Amino acid sequence: MAPIAVGDSLPDGQLGWFDENDQLQQVSVHALAAGKKVIVFGVPGAFTPTCSNQHVPGFITQAEQLKAKGVDEILLISVNDPFVMKAWAKTYPENKHVKFLADGSGSYTKALDLELDLTEKGLGVRSKRFALLADDLKVTVANIEEGGQFTISGAEEILKAL
Repeated sequence: MAPIAVGDSLPDGQLGWFDENDQLQQVSVHALAAGKKVIVFGVPGAFTPTCSNQHVPGFITQAEQLKAKGVDEILLISVNDPFVMKAWAKTYPENKHVKFLADGSGSYTKALDLELDLTEKGLGVRSKRFALLADDLKVTVANIEEGGQFTISGAEEILKAL
């Protein structure tokens, strides 16, 4: 299997998410993305320095500009449980548009073929850092980082592509 790429369709999968009423839901990626222009971005872990201080804040602060350019949904995925993702989301009170979605078992990350083995660092198998832009489930931009880099998967790069 090859990592998800431009021209591929987003696979479907179930992710955990706390809704507006603070109720834990399992949500289908296709239900969130079908018929819409969406950004799906992934990070190696909640509360980790680069993810928390750069990657996620970039999408939160650029969300209005992304929406103004036609983006319907901004979906953050991390291989963490939904309770961790909920706690992490609460550290960004200014967030109005980024959905924090949990891939607890890593099965969706595996379906994207974007797994990153961080076992040697005590983190287990996580997600590579990435940002995808998809229009009605078809990937139009696939910015996938190597290792722990943060050079091409930020909100600024997606804005340039819109």
